[in-house]
Amino acid sequence: MSITRCISALLAAGFLAAGLAGCASATAGTAPSGSTNASAGGTKATVGTVTVYAAASLKSTFTEIAAEFEAAHPGTKVTLNFAGSSDLVAQITQGAPADVFASADTKNMAKLSDARLIDRTPTNFATNVLEIAVPPTNPASITSFTDLAKPGVKVVVCAPQVPCGSAAEKVEKVMGTTLKPVSEESSVADVLSKVISGEADAGLVYATDVKAAGDKVKGIEFSESRQAVNTYPIATVDSSKNKDLANTFIAMVTGSEGKKVLAHAGFGTP
Repeated sequence: MSITRCISALLAAGFLAAGLAGCASATAGTAPSGSTNASAGGTKATVGTVTVYAAASLKSTFTEIAAEFEAAHPGTKVTLNFAGSSDLVAQITQGAPADVFASADTKNMAKLSDARLIDRTPTNFATNVLEIAVPPTNPASITSFTDLAKPGVKVVVCAPQVPCGSAAEKVEKVMGTTLKPVSEESSVADVLSKVISGEADAGLVYATDVKAAGDKVKGIEFSESRQAVNTYPIATVDSSKNKDLANTFIAMVTGSEGKKVLAHAGFGTP
């Protein structure tokens, strides 16, 4: 073989080796879609999107937890859908693409469990109690639960099938007081909105909602609310296409990060 041919062959072999090495390096550094990556904390989460259906009273806390989750697991996306728990149950039952469901009571979660639409036993992660929300000026001079039943008082509550409405009914029975609301709403957020807008003299919402509203409303606590404590469960939906990611999100909600966010918002522990 001539010197020229020998040099050409060596150069070709060198380029081939470099190319193969480059391919191997690129392959090792690229994770295929749907693969698992280790987070900073060592927990593995599948890259992708997790869709969370959560009770309206969890909006501020779950929005914060979702942001922390995305930061801890690069490449993931949390899609949030907030509504009354009973509405969310209806949506999931009808085939809505939810990965995680967080309810404001155990009753609505049981509906999905009984229908075998939940992957595992739900985990209770928080508690909440009712509080009376009134406009800052408190035009109806509300000071107690029984004041809500006074003639002329425009009170708004959640519908009975909604957790906050069911809790209100329990308190009514304990107090022997029957309320005559001017409106029954499908979520606690809607009740709070009517109080803030001045459409109602008072509304029965959760203590966490009053705290989140700041100076937009005034909160009035009443001891009887402890007779109707709502427990919040969370679970992976059985039809989820990304159960690993769903379970990892639930682990954050029930872990130290989630507990810190929930406690700051005023939620109790189960």
